[in-house]
Amino acid sequence: MSNLSPQESGAASAQQVIDKKTTRKKTKRDSRGAFVNHQAAVDFLDGRTNVERLNPNKVQSEVWKLGRMRALLKVLDNPHEGLEVVHIAGSKGKGSVCNMLECTLESCGYTTGIFTSPHLIDVRERVRIAGTPIREELFDRALEQCRDAANAIEEEHGKATYFELITALSFLVFAQEAVDLVVLETGIGGRLDCTNVVSPKVCGLTSIHLEHTQILGDTLASIAAEKAGIMKAGTVTISAPQHDDVMAVFIEHAEKAQSTLKFLGDQVAYSRRFQSGVGRGPHARVCVGAEHVGFEHISVPLLGMHQADNCALALAVLLELREHGFDLPERMITAGLEQINRQGRLEQIMESPRIYIDGAHTPESIRETLKAAGAHINYDSLIVIFGCASDKDVKGMLRELERGADKVLFTKAADNPRAMDPKELLRMFSDKHTVMGESKPSVKEAINVAATAVKGNDLILLLGSFYIAGEAKSLIEARKAKQ
Repeated sequence: MSNLSPQESGAASAQQVIDKKTTRKKTKRDSRGAFVNHQAAVDFLDGRTNVERLNPNKVQSEVWKLGRMRALLKVLDNPHEGLEVVHIAGSKGKGSVCNMLECTLESCGYTTGIFTSPHLIDVRERVRIAGTPIREELFDRALEQCRDAANAIEEEHGKATYFELITALSFLVFAQEAVDLVVLETGIGGRLDCTNVVSPKVCGLTSIHLEHTQILGDTLASIAAEKAGIMKAGTVTISAPQHDDVMAVFIEHAEKAQSTLKFLGDQVAYSRRFQSGVGRGPHARVCVGAEHVGFEHISVPLLGMHQADNCALALAVLLELREHGFDLPERMITAGLEQINRQGRLEQIMESPRIYIDGAHTPESIRETLKAAGAHINYDSLIVIFGCASDKDVKGMLRELERGADKVLFTKAADNPRAMDPKELLRMFSDKHTVMGESKPSVKEAINVAATAVKGNDLILLLGSFYIAGEAKSLIEARKAKQ
């Protein structure tokens, strides 16, 4: 691109001043009263501190303040206190467990409210009722209330963050819409996560990996301690199978919190197997709970053996909910699982060429996703489009890519400030690995290059972050809409 002329530069500077004034006026106008439109509401929310988008080194300790969340909810008349809640924490699989709980509970006739993160395309994906993102008008109206409450406590407690506001919004909407049960996913950690103000019916803990180490600690034990913070007195906590170090931490915290802790495969009977059946093809099946009162030979709806543990955890939570009086027939649960939306979990977003997305962003999840693709999808060559945040275990993920990909295109998501430079990813990969690699500056360009390289039975798979997955899905949906 050529340099701007002096006249153009001056015009640009003048326009920047006008834009800044306009932005200030808009911000002032939006500080109270109704948002002018839905985009104004989204812009307001995006203007708040968002830990998901920050480099961990820049995250201030004041972000982690449950006191501010409690003060915010108090102004809103504590909408969370009247909700029946299942609370899910862990490193990997939280979203999968929540989605399986959502579809099974809905199938059994219960109206669910579900809160998960991150979203792929639309922020309203995080707050769903009966499996559907809440309406824009409902979102905007609730955010106005949360904004006003946040303004009321700001002087004493500091500025509410993006995640605090949308968590409060979800509680408010779920209370107003009188849902039967809330499925609540933590953001980062658990102990100081702003969702950790609820008194849940049941807690669930998915597998613990090394992740967010600059925030949660650099050992499995330290991360497990943060996740275990959701345990509550008198509440049953169910855990997926864990590493010995993690189990020890969970047991210690359960005793301190006076929470009954059950592990899959120990206090809760659990077995799994992989099979290739006529009609369904390769898939995992699980048995959970005692014979005749548990679930037997349930087909796992999501691809990969790693999803067996997630499905089993969801089923174990359902068994516990039965103890609280929920009517959950197995046939309805099975029917519900068949209706699950894969939502960025080996989700096919295009048929020709075949393009799949997955939000895998740890070495373990990359490995399992590539294994699942090999087991469940028939293809000749695999082109992986990969991008990740700079604070992840990049070297570990690159090692896993070499084991399954025929070629890797490195790129970065446009809306992720933490994204690693694709050229640096390529350099790291080329120094240690023999698989062909290439870097592209954008997800769109990477997809276009991959699409021209694949033939009939080849596969394109995007990995590394939900930002990559979400941007790819948005691009493909926009293309389909034009066609």
